[in-house]
Amino acid sequence: MALHENEVRADEAVVRSLLREQRPEWAALPVSPAGAGTDNTMYRLGDHLLVRLPRAPDNAKAVREEQTWLPRLAPHLPCRIPEPVHEGVPGPAFPLAWSVYRWIDGDEAGPASVTDRAAFGSDLATVVRSLHSVPLMGATRQGGLSWYRGGGLRACDRWISGCFDACRTVQGLGLAHLRHLWQEALLLPEPSARHVWLHGDLRPANLLVQRGRLHAVIDFGGLSVGFPDAEHSPLWDLPPAARQTYRDALGLDDTTWLRARAWAVAVGISGVSYYRDTRPLFAGECLSRLRAVLEAAGER
Repeated sequence: MALHENEVRADEAVVRSLLREQRPEWAALPVSPAGAGTDNTMYRLGDHLLVRLPRAPDNAKAVREEQTWLPRLAPHLPCRIPEPVHEGVPGPAFPLAWSVYRWIDGDEAGPASVTDRAAFGSDLATVVRSLHSVPLMGATRQGGLSWYRGGGLRACDRWISGCFDACRTVQGLGLAHLRHLWQEALLLPEPSARHVWLHGDLRPANLLVQRGRLHAVIDFGGLSVGFPDAEHSPLWDLPPAARQTYRDALGLDDTTWLRARAWAVAVGISGVSYYRDTRPLFAGECLSRLRAVLEAAGER
């Protein structure tokens, strides 16, 4: 099912056509579905490669940012991240930029794969600290590196308020309390920390685990430069023990934590609003995040 009005179709036949045109030495390798997110469709290519195709023109802009910056970020990070091995260009079969990466083995972070939740929170904090410490290397918050999650909350208020209105019929959501948490955070001082590199979407599906520990971070489609508050918002997707260990490891103060919680609300409510009819599974993940925010709303 199409998720976006301007979505571009990409199936196995498209992948094979692109390979024949641009990397014929790979064209005979086995191709199999490897998942589809809200922004990209993935196919495994042989045993060691992954083809990643953006769903829409706006997503293709992130492809170029990944190809440019991931090789420069990788040496600074304590875990594996995607390694581009081919910069795909638009062709007759597919009109957008696309990529081939080395395959990374691992299981999605979750109850079955994470054996020590506190240790996992510490591992993630180490990765985030390292990423936020990487020199900007001339990058600035403009163009493709200016994603909204690196800015301030107030700039998103009109949009997020509309998402709250669109979710009025969602049952059992605690909408009034969530809206209060959002509006309360709008009264906080705007962030003033230095700009840093941001992954932008550290939800469990983008965290790969081996032997119970964080092994790799994938999907840098939200790579940007900006304030770090929203980087912490997916913590409400993780168990409380991981969340608390992460916060303690990074020494996040109350104001930063409340802004991060507001970002968790914003991303969750916008996800429910946009995807509840077209991608119920992802909307369900967003609902789970919002319920976790409500359950932990007394934490400061």
